Amino acid sequence: MQIIVSYMVYLFISITLTVWVARTLHKRGSIFLVDAFHGNTELAASVNHLLVVGFYLINIGFVSLALKSEAVVNNWRAAIELLSDKLGWVLLTLGAMHFFNLYVFSRIRQRGMVRVRPPVAPNAVLKVSPVSHP
Repeated sequence: MQIIVSYMVYLFISITLTVWVARTLHKRGSIFLVDAFHGNTELAASVNHLLVVGFYLINIGFVSLALKSEAVVNNWRAAIELLSDKLGWVLLTLGAMHFFNLYVFSRIRQRGMVRVRPPVAPNAVLKVSPVSHP
């Protein structure tokens, strides 16, 4: 009986945390994406939605795969320890995915910032002032 309760609590907490993190990333990440795409809100919203879908697929897939356990759970202490172990892995995975999404957002933003710079003319000569050494 304890194993069934552990599984149910694990699924509830894991999916709730995944949804909360995904919504937070979706809401707060949109600002970065709009900036990266130079105010193109439609493109930013589309990319943001795709990132969230991928986030859900990876994390809920991980939660589902991690549900299986060979542990013998015959008391509540063992049930809580199993639940703690599984939730710890889910939290570490969510944290890793969060930092991965931040990395993706920053790369997209950096790429967008590079495109804002004016192009250099092919015949342009850079004037370099001589450096005087003491």
